[in-house]
Amino acid sequence: MGGKCPIETTLSLINGKWKLLILKELSQGAVRYGKLGAAIPAVSAKVLTQQLRELEEDGLIVRTVYAEVPPRVEYSLSDMGASIFSVFKELRRWGLEDDGLARGECSFCGQCIPIHGKEKSPQPEREE
Repeated sequence: MGGKCPIETTLSLINGKWKLLILKELSQGAVRYGKLGAAIPAVSAKVLTQQLRELEEDGLIVRTVYAEVPPRVEYSLSDMGASIFSVFKELRRWGLEDDGLARGECSFCGQCIPIHGKEKSPQPEREE
């Protein structure tokens, strides 16, 4: 048994204090660096840059540089990055269950369902 656990592999790709929030922000389309920083104000510029680089190196996001003056850079989900939202949907479901410790509440923002490759993202189903 020399193979690495697939759960460990997945967690290693999204392990980082801000990576899940970055992916969530990118779920609705391409976003510029400044908008990402504004959407996650608690993250420092250094850490945001580092985590974006790691996500890009791991193939979860795509960095697109436009040859304009001033230069424009956008970040978006790769196909692999969009595919991880099936895991996020399950995390959302699990977080809404009454586990006796903390009751999660969903704002129905729709960011747990990426629009990557789709016309329009459906809203998450309301849990009863």
